[in-house]
Amino acid sequence: MTIFVVNPNSSDVVTAGIDRAMEPLRASSPAPIAAIQLDEGPKGIETQAHVDGVVAPLLKRAAALEDEASAFVVACFSDPGLAAMREQSRRPVLGIAESAILTAMSVGQRFGVLSILSRSVPRHMRMFGAMGVMDRLAADLPLELGVADLADEARTFGRLQEVGRTLRDAHGADVLILGCAGMTRFRAALEDALGRPVIEPCEAAAAMAIGRVALARAQQNQGDDR
Repeated sequence: MTIFVVNPNSSDVVTAGIDRAMEPLRASSPAPIAAIQLDEGPKGIETQAHVDGVVAPLLKRAAALEDEASAFVVACFSDPGLAAMREQSRRPVLGIAESAILTAMSVGQRFGVLSILSRSVPRHMRMFGAMGVMDRLAADLPLELGVADLADEARTFGRLQEVGRTLRDAHGADVLILGCAGMTRFRAALEDALGRPVIEPCEAAAAMAIGRVALARAQQNQGDDR
């Protein structure tokens, strides 16, 4: 049984980054963690059309993996198909955005989000409103870099520092969230640079998945002992 971290885009670079982010968690996990991707998905999920378009193939892929899965993680910050996957699957299903927000609110009072593009922000705002967390949001600010642009590490890290300082100093964010699965490799360096906790969403969701699997096993063992 495996925790499947599913990248809904088809970027090998993003999936490899997610896989590296999982490595420190594997020793603590009661099940193997596998990072996989939708080869039929776009290279980057940057629009509402992209989000909507990956839901059907995501559900199909998850259904095919159901019997092998301990849990699923949807590794896109728009959490595409999250409710539908929860309806379809008997396994725990975690979205990286929802998990990152919940984790951030346990770390600080006001969270700031570093998004890729301006057009991502309204989509995120709808999610924050649906979660009822708008009063804990400091701001959601874009880097104005697409998913493919994140491969330029120097440029991306420069923008992360610039936008992160604005979230910290101008908006009062005391914890920051990386708003794209393609930013995984920057978490530790950005935290050091800004002096604020930085939540990497794939790690946050995988940690929750590990907890859900461990809890389910503990509850099953308690039942067996009765």
